[in-house]
Amino acid sequence: MRLRHGRLLAGLCLGATFPLLWFAAWQGSRGNDLDTYESQFLELRQRLLYAEKENKRRSHELSSALDEIRRIVATRANLTTNLTDDMKLKIANLPRKLPMHLTNMHYYLPHLREYEDGIFPDVIFGQQRTGVSLVMGIPTVKREKKNYLISTLHSLLHGLSEEQEKDCVIIIFVAELEDDIIAKPDYIASIKSFAAQQSQDWMVLEFSQLGFIGKLFKSEDLPLIVEFFLMFYKDKPVDWLIDHLLWVKVCNPEKDAAHCEQEKSKFRIRAKPSLFQHMGIHSSLAGKIQNLKDKDFGKNVLHKAHKNPPAEVDTSLRIYQQYTLEKIYKGEDCFWASAPVAGDYIRFTFLNPLKVEKYFFRSGNMEHPGDKLFNTTVEVLPADEMQKKELVDAGNKFNYPATKDGYLKIGAFENGIAEGSINQSIGRIKAIRLSISSDSPVWAILSEVLIKTSEN
Repeated sequence: MRLRHGRLLAGLCLGATFPLLWFAAWQGSRGNDLDTYESQFLELRQRLLYAEKENKRRSHELSSALDEIRRIVATRANLTTNLTDDMKLKIANLPRKLPMHLTNMHYYLPHLREYEDGIFPDVIFGQQRTGVSLVMGIPTVKREKKNYLISTLHSLLHGLSEEQEKDCVIIIFVAELEDDIIAKPDYIASIKSFAAQQSQDWMVLEFSQLGFIGKLFKSEDLPLIVEFFLMFYKDKPVDWLIDHLLWVKVCNPEKDAAHCEQEKSKFRIRAKPSLFQHMGIHSSLAGKIQNLKDKDFGKNVLHKAHKNPPAEVDTSLRIYQQYTLEKIYKGEDCFWASAPVAGDYIRFTFLNPLKVEKYFFRSGNMEHPGDKLFNTTVEVLPADEMQKKELVDAGNKFNYPATKDGYLKIGAFENGIAEGSINQSIGRIKAIRLSISSDSPVWAILSEVLIKTSEN
């Protein structure tokens, strides 16, 4: 019996101290209970041995996991080491290019945690140009009835010089602000001129009185403005938020409202007349009509008048309402017609044959910049039949292809405009014709017609 008890005591020493104390208490028990207690000791020993084995297994799993973590860290370190100098430079500059810390951005825009690349553009045109004077943002949203984005882009790019195009960048992003505006001619020069006249204290220059249209900020102020918008964009529209930001920045709670408005006016300055006008009526909200107009924009100049020589005008196009060809030729209004098809024409027949020096035709206008003439040639009809035959025979010499009915093709529309000088060897001209060679998905507008002769 002692041998069995000794063997039990040795086993318990491998486990823990508490069973030893329990064994000492057990020594005073009655002998007839020895078998029951021995069975309990054996069961306890088995449990302790199982726990020890389980601890070893889990320790091994943890060690393997730590080894895997070390391997991944080492692999990433090697990848960083193998980066090109150009890639390292881009990574090093990335935090400085963002308007705020990514931690703040993820807090206010939690969806970016799942889509970390969502803050970067999906499509980039323009060779990633930097150092421009003006960056224009156009928020756009899908509408049920009409899309205004293309018309807005046409209006912004219409008439820009090559230098102005290189000195600006346009960013289009999906949001709910405005994508249905038109711009006045030479708006970029007007913006730069107005900004140059201001002191360095301004925070926002407004070139439209409506909503958040035509607002100009300095790049150095953008981090503050963007972070403020991020904090509260779910609570109020951004055109309200900019007013709140200025209140926080310059208003004194101990002063009255008049003093506050006076202080804000030093940082928020509006230019007149407005350079941008809201055009759309179909809101991004289903079923909502939105007739917002900027009264300071003035009347839209939809055509440009010139004094042209007397002529009869005719066209195969279907004229829209009162926008006749006679009116644009006389400089009274634009010419507007339904979508052209191949074979359609616009013709100006002079009452007396004339020596024409140059021509200029502009299609589209501010309100409908996309309604242009495409695949359209400029053709002239020489008045002298003998000379016309000689010119047709010598067409290759002057690079003027001839049509079957005796017209010479002297030019074509490019980006909605046709202009050029006419070789005086053609002699007097009886008519000028604009010939359309393919069907068009859009309507056509002539907003400017200039025919310059030696007499005018």
